[in-house]
Amino acid sequence: MSTSKALELADVFRLHSAELRRQNPGRLSGGQLRVLSAIEQCRTAALGGHLWQCDQCGAQKISYNSCRNRHCPKCQSLDKERWLEKRRSELLPVPYFHLVFTLPHELNPWALAHPQWLYDLLFRCASEALLEIAADAKHLGARIGVLAVLHTWSQKLTLHPHLHCIVPGGGLSVDGPWWVWSRKRFFLPVRVLARLFRGKVLAALKSAYQTGQFGLQGPLALYQDKKAFAGLLSALYAKSWVVYSKPPFGGPEKVLAYLARYTHRVAITNQRLQRLEGDHVVFTWKDYAHGGEQREMSLPAEEFIRRFLLHVLPDRFVRIRYYGLLANCHRQETLALCRQLLEHRSVPKALLTAKLSWQDLVLQLTGIDPTLCPACGQGCLKAVQTLPPLRGLHPPGRPPP
Repeated sequence: MSTSKALELADVFRLHSAELRRQNPGRLSGGQLRVLSAIEQCRTAALGGHLWQCDQCGAQKISYNSCRNRHCPKCQSLDKERWLEKRRSELLPVPYFHLVFTLPHELNPWALAHPQWLYDLLFRCASEALLEIAADAKHLGARIGVLAVLHTWSQKLTLHPHLHCIVPGGGLSVDGPWWVWSRKRFFLPVRVLARLFRGKVLAALKSAYQTGQFGLQGPLALYQDKKAFAGLLSALYAKSWVVYSKPPFGGPEKVLAYLARYTHRVAITNQRLQRLEGDHVVFTWKDYAHGGEQREMSLPAEEFIRRFLLHVLPDRFVRIRYYGLLANCHRQETLALCRQLLEHRSVPKALLTAKLSWQDLVLQLTGIDPTLCPACGQGCLKAVQTLPPLRGLHPPGRPPP
C-alpha cells in the first residue's frame, strides 16, 4: 500500500471483501452486504457526483457523492454536527453525569442471533433502572432525563454491547414542581443500579425463553436443553454486572464535547488504520488494562472485515434514544419547566449558535472552505453539472438513498 494515501476502511473492503463473500455464501445478512457495498462505493464515481467550476479562473473540480450509511466512517461528521446543533438548545445549566451499562459476554450469542431484541432490551432495562432508582426518595427522589447511545464494540472489534447514558445532575421532584439537585460528585449508587439492571434483563430473558419468542438455532442451539438455559441463568445471577459511573462533566460545554466524540462513532475510524501487510490489516487499539496505552494489532483482512460486520445494526434500529424528562413526547414542555426552575442559571450563549449550512459545518470541522477554489484561492466554486452514478465499478450492492 502506497504511503502517499492514508489507508481507509473502503480500501480494505475493495481488496478483500470479495473473498469474504465467497467463503460465506448465504451467511452475511442483507444489511451487512449493503454496508459493504456502500462503504466500497462511498465518494467514488459509482455513486455519481457534481462537477464544480470556479467563477474566477474557470478551474474545475469533481466531488463524488457520499454513501451516507451510518456505519461508514467518512459519512458521520456532518450528521453528527447537525445532530449537535439540535442538542445545544436542549442543554440545561447543570452538571451532567455519564453512566455505562454493559451486558456480560455470556449474552453475546443472543446478540448475534437476535440483535434487535437484545439491544432493545438493553435500552429498556438500563433506562428503567435509572428512572426507578432516581425516583426513589432514598436516593434522589426526582424524575430525571436520560440520553442513551448504543455501542457494540471493543477496541479490538470484538462484540461488547454496552450503553452510554448522559444524565443531568438532578431532576424534577416527584412531590412537586421544584428542582432536586444530585450531589456534586455522586449521582446514584452503581451497585444498586447494577443489581436492578441484572434482574430486569434476566427476568425478560427467562420470560422470552419460556414463551418461545425466538428460535434457538445456530449459536443458541445448546439452549434447546432447558438445563443448559437454567445453568446460564444461574451463572448470570451469580455474576456482578458492570455499571460504571464516570465523574460529572461539569457543564454543558463538556457534554457537547463528549457527545461530539461518541454519538456517531462507528466500530473503527480510518485514523486507527495503520497499514496493510500482505493480507493482514494493522490497526491501533487502546489497552485500558494498562492505562489506555496505545498498541497495534494485526488481523487477517477477512477476519478484520468479519469483526467489523458484527456491529452492523438491524435496519432502522435507533441507536440514540431519550427517556424521562428528555422523552420525545414531552421534551420541550419539561425542559421549559426545568429552565424556569433554574432561571438563576444560564447556558453559555456561545453554545446557542444559529443553524449552520453544510459549507459552514465543513469549515468549522476542517478549517477549509469547500467553496473556495483550490487553484486560484480567490474564486468561488459553483456546481455546473450533475454526474450520474456509474454502476459496475465495485462489487454489486444497492447503497442506501
